[in-house]
Order: sequence, then C-alpha cells, then structure tokens
Amino acid sequence: MKKIAFLFSGQGAQYTGMGKSLTEVSKAAAGVFEKADAQRPGTGEQCFTGSKDVLNQTLNTQPCVYAVDLAAARALQENGFEPACVAGFSLGEIAALTFAGVWDETTGFDFVCHRAQYMSDATALTGGSMAAILKLSNEKVNELAEKYDKVFPVNYNCPGQVSCAGDKEQLDAFCKDCKEAGARAVPLAVSGAFHSPFMDTAAENLKKHLEETPVKAAATPIYANKTAALYPDDEAGIRQNIADQVNHPVRWQETLETMWNDGVTVFVECGPGKTLAGLVKKTLPEAVVCRVEDADTLNETLTTLRAL
Repeated sequence: MKKIAFLFSGQGAQYTGMGKSLTEVSKAAAGVFEKADAQRPGTGEQCFTGSKDVLNQTLNTQPCVYAVDLAAARALQENGFEPACVAGFSLGEIAALTFAGVWDETTGFDFVCHRAQYMSDATALTGGSMAAILKLSNEKVNELAEKYDKVFPVNYNCPGQVSCAGDKEQLDAFCKDCKEAGARAVPLAVSGAFHSPFMDTAAENLKKHLEETPVKAAATPIYANKTAALYPDDEAGIRQNIADQVNHPVRWQETLETMWNDGVTVFVECGPGKTLAGLVKKTLPEAVVCRVEDADTLNETLTTLRAL
C-alpha cells in the first residue's frame, strides 16, 4: 500500500455551499457539522448558504473551513482510509491537529473559534493584508521585501510562489516592485496580515489560552508549518508550535518535500477548493494527488485510492 498523507485546506478557500453535499453522503461528515453547530450555532448554515462577505470574515471563515476540512477527512476515514501522516496549511493545521488526536473534536473546535477571535482582534489593531507573488524565486522575494519594514514573506507555498503579508500601503508598493521584476501579484481573500509580526498579540493570547487547553502527543504523525518537521511529543513543545504558528511563516514547500522524502507518494487535500492539490503538483510532479471537498470529489478520490 502506498503511503498516504491527508492535507487540510487553509483560509481563503471558502465558498458558499461548501461541505453540504458531503453531509448528504457521509454520516461521519454530517456528524462533524452536528457537533460544530452544537458548540457554535449557525456554523453549518454559514457554510451551506452564507454569503461571500459573511464567509470572508475571519470570525466565520476559520470555524467554517475547519469544519469542512475535518468533515472531508472523516468521510475518507469512514470509507476505510487512514493516512500515514497529516499536515494542514495555516488554519488547516488546526483541523490536522484534531484529526491527529492532539485534542478531541470539542477542544479543537473551541480552539479554532478562539484562534479566529484573537486573529480578528489583532487585525483590528494592526490592519494589513496579503498577496501571493508568483514567478519569482524565494530569494528574490525576500530581497525585494527587505526594503520595507512592514512587509513580510510568510507562506512559502511552492517553487515560484510566496505569499507576503503586511501594511496595505507598503504591500501595494512591494507588489509593484515585484511586477517590475517580472512577477505576478495576486491579492488574497483574507482579512489580515497572517503569519507575520502583525499577529504577535494573537500569538500571545493563544499561548495564554493553551495553558488551559489539554493536549497530547499525536496518534497520527503531523508536520508543523513552523518547522516543516514532525510535531514534538512533549506538551510544552506542542503548545509552543501551535501558538507560534500564527505569527511565523508557513514552510509549505519544505513540508511537502520532507513528507516525500519520508516516503509519502499520495496526497489527499481535505477541505474546500483545490489550492493545496495544486501546490503539491507544482512541488512534487511525480506524486499522486487527490482532493475531497464534496460528494463528487469524495467518490473520485475513493475510486483512485482503491485502485492504488
């Protein structure tokens, strides 16, 4: 059997109707939304019928995308597929932590709601936005960002794609510099300057919250955004990684390459959209790539996995 990894989608992939058809074909997926609605009434409704404006608000985006991520993975699990390891992109790491057993579903959902609040609060204090820079090397993006004190490369996504965060005015000027250097600059559908020092207050609040949050060593190996390596087993190390994630870069390309070097050849994106599937294809062209976000993609992926 080939080594399979589940990858959990991040913020920015949200859309109206996400997750609905999964609940119609999977009891396990429906169960995720039932628990989410019990803790945060209206989560399912926001996913299934919420407007773009509603879903793009961080306070709503994070618990909603988290629920769809976990529902997709539970639907695969319900059909007999267990990953050898997991990883999640930014917000997706919180769903990955839940799936990996670092905490139970109730604790994980409670945490993602607090994370959304703290990051929303930090954004209210600092403002900021994000943009993806395409067709430049990591080194060139880093070099161009150095002339700005409030622009930070934060998501190293795949070869030729780095997302940057920071002050909107400086970010606009930086994007202009990048275009002059031959890049494309694409604004991201997020409401803050995530994974940058703009989120320092969120990280501090999360550290305090995590002091009272039960965690344990992962039952399924999970790779961390901050280190591109496996999460530590000790509680202090786990808590530190989780809190630091919000104001440190996501080393996604390196994470995928490490997973490949560790023997993973099949990657399944769990959650809305196909962003992560695309990043795997660009980083690891020889990998088998699937995704699950609705009933159709669940069936397609099950067919692919059963044929391996």
